[in-house]
Amino acid sequence: MGEATFTFRVDEELKQQFFQTARSNDRSGAQLLRDLMRDYIAQQQQESVEYDEWFRDQVKIGLDSANAGRLVSADEVEVQFAAKREAARKQFGAAE
Repeated sequence: MGEATFTFRVDEELKQQFFQTARSNDRSGAQLLRDLMRDYIAQQQQESVEYDEWFRDQVKIGLDSANAGRLVSADEVEVQFAAKREAARKQFGAAE
């Protein structure tokens, strides 16, 4: 894989603290930045996998509930939320 230069602006004090901390751990700033980038990518990928698993579980729960006959009609939902909207209007003094 080819290498590329990554340039960005950072506060001078933060830069100095970062490089000083890197040196105190026998690492270069570039090494630490590469590690941080890899860790960030891995974390995001893991969160994506976890979200996909959670979403699939939620869909399965919904399908199982629907297949068991536990459904709420659109009319019932509208009635329930109309009541919630009205309660919110009264609570916050909002008018239509």
